[in-house]
Amino acid sequence: MIPRLHERSHSPRDPLTEALGRPLSATEGLTEYTVVAHWPGPDYYTPDDELRAWTSVQWAEHLADPYLEHPFSVSPDDDRRAILHLDIRLHPDDRELTGPEWSEAAHRFARAAGVEVPGAAEHGCRWIAVQAQPGRLDLIANLIHLDGTWRTPPADILQRLAAAARRIEQDLNLIPVRTGLTTRSAARTVPAASAQLAGVLSQLADEQAGPLATVRGLVEHTAYRIARQPGAAGTDTAHRLELIARRLHAIQQDLDTTAARLALPRAAAAPAAPRCTARRSP
Repeated sequence: MIPRLHERSHSPRDPLTEALGRPLSATEGLTEYTVVAHWPGPDYYTPDDELRAWTSVQWAEHLADPYLEHPFSVSPDDDRRAILHLDIRLHPDDRELTGPEWSEAAHRFARAAGVEVPGAAEHGCRWIAVQAQPGRLDLIANLIHLDGTWRTPPADILQRLAAAARRIEQDLNLIPVRTGLTTRSAARTVPAASAQLAGVLSQLADEQAGPLATVRGLVEHTAYRIARQPGAAGTDTAHRLELIARRLHAIQQDLDTTAARLALPRAAAAPAAPRCTARRSP
């Protein structure tokens, strides 16, 4: 399992759109087979039948509610980007997980990311886990608590997520992230140049410190500031900037996929069969 932490954003709409792999809908209900886990709050005040019929737009509004309820809640760095998005991908050769297995993995990753705190349901974060694409799980959370406080993720969140992935792999008998060809002869088939180029592309696509992530963050922040200004021109400009940020994110994903393909070891070519030539009789 490979967990990847996206740069935080102001709205859950784009992360949820990416998780579903399709635009949000105000009519299509998301079943428990798609939203495989969520924070315990909805179970307390929403009838089961109603919750199972919530659309993707309703789930996005549910995640965004703390913004409206606590307009002055900010991070210690005076930041309002409260939407945390994490996606986890299985190894291509892994088996398909069951619904309960996806749910268990979602809760464990939510605890590792610090958005689910056992025993703190009334003052916890709103989060959901979406399993809408093969071999992929998306966790989306709002870091603003119900009481208006801001939940700061642990400083070592990446290490915690990686450790959780290794434990889940072991518990669910999944393929470890570093599994590949283990013999020395096979390892030598990976060209050193490809590995170096994969490293360069990974740095470009890095969500935490990559240059594209920095540019995307600046574009998203500018769009947020412009959207708060009065006038239709500002709204149109903010929308165009959001589209630019979305294209930048797509480029990051393409680079990340290309880097992963470059890093994959290639099977050594089978030796050519000896050529038999018939002797001509003198």
